[in-house]
Amino acid sequence: MPSPSDHRPASQIPGGAVFPHRHLTGIEGLQPHEITFLLDEAEGWIAANRGRATPDKRLAGLTQINAFFENSTRTLLSFEIAGKRLGADVVNMHAAQSSVKKGETLIDTAMTLNAMRADVIVIRHMSSGAVRLIADKVDCPVLNAGDGRHEHPTQALLDALTIRRRRGTIHNQRVVICGDLLHSRVARSNILALTALAAEVRVCAPSTLMPPAIERMGVTPFTDFDNALDGADVVMMLRLQTERMTGGYVPSSREYHLRYGLTLDRLARAKPDALVMHPGPMNRGVEIDSNVADHDRSAITEQVEMGVAVRMACLDVLTRRARGVEGWA
Repeated sequence: MPSPSDHRPASQIPGGAVFPHRHLTGIEGLQPHEITFLLDEAEGWIAANRGRATPDKRLAGLTQINAFFENSTRTLLSFEIAGKRLGADVVNMHAAQSSVKKGETLIDTAMTLNAMRADVIVIRHMSSGAVRLIADKVDCPVLNAGDGRHEHPTQALLDALTIRRRRGTIHNQRVVICGDLLHSRVARSNILALTALAAEVRVCAPSTLMPPAIERMGVTPFTDFDNALDGADVVMMLRLQTERMTGGYVPSSREYHLRYGLTLDRLARAKPDALVMHPGPMNRGVEIDSNVADHDRSAITEQVEMGVAVRMACLDVLTRRARGVEGWA
């Protein structure tokens, strides 16, 4: 496994892989070995972050713009910490403080960001496809921090890394993803990443929150959570995204919890060592009970830690060409 400071060409690194993509706008389109490459790169940053070693400021002199057109606390903070630990000059742009509120178009915003000569841009937007549109208009790498119902690639990468570290492998792991699948970009990116890495993925939701023809993504759909949990190695819960709902998708949060909430009794249907995950923010008492979220089988706080390492890896890899790193020019 390459260390964070190993700048040899990927083809010369044992277990390495070429990552030819200029941007990271989604998991879709990535090959399994490219996903694994990013996970391997993140591993070194975990050790570096925990060890408090001499900071590696390889992005010193580079400007990272975090352009968030949709509110987020943990994702923005994670990208900001990742950039600063790498030595980048990090600038956060919030939509509420930008010209977007004054009627500026997305294209105009993209051209403005490009004129500022940023070295890497991290974008979060409420519209699917917005990140790709901006990526096509700028001269620097773009990372997708979540766009509409489309994708959230770094969340999927950090979830995959958490599973690999805690379970030893992703291959043949039975992963159950339960919750608001219809509105979840996290679910979509996780399905793409986990199926690419040969996990068995089950998805569970009320019929009103189940995307049509989701089985085409290589997953097995369930509406009965108890049945879906049988023999699960990993249980990943999703919150109800009420901010994206324009109608009554569930009778009530209480009724939803009765049928789809992860309780200790329900968790007993999974394997005895099953891992519990949640991308956050959690709605305790709705999709997950507190005694499950805080259980020793829960990896929720570890997911947050993995997020910083994954984002450091992605920022590093995508800026290597601009930095003239050998083998990436």
